[in-house]
Amino acid sequence: MASKLEFVQYAADQMREAGEITYRKMFGEYGVYCNGKIFALICDDQLFIKITEAGKQFAPELEAVPPYEGAKPYFLIADVDNKDFLTEFIRITCAELPAPKPKKKKQ
Repeated sequence: MASKLEFVQYAADQMREAGEITYRKMFGEYGVYCNGKIFALICDDQLFIKITEAGKQFAPELEAVPPYEGAKPYFLIADVDNKDFLTEFIRITCAELPAPKPKKKKQ
C-alpha cells in the first residue's frame, strides 16, 4: 500500500526544524532528505530513519525493522507527533551520515 501524500507532508512539517526537509517519490513510496542528505523513507504511511551509532545511543528503545521486504533495517518512528524528539533525532542522525556525492556533469 502506497503512502498518502498528506502523511508525507505532515511528517515533513513535523521535521522542519531539523533543517531543510524535502521528499521525493521513489518506487511508489518516498525518500526524505535533510539538507540534501537522504536519511529516511516513508513507506505505508510509516516513517523509517536510517540507523546510526548516534541514533542508537539517543534512542535505544527504537525498533529496527525493514521498511519493505528485502530492505535493510531502519528505525521505525511510531510517533511522528513528537516534534522535539524528531528534530533532535534527525539532527544527530544526519550529522553522522556522509555528505551526498556530487552529481556528474553531463557532457
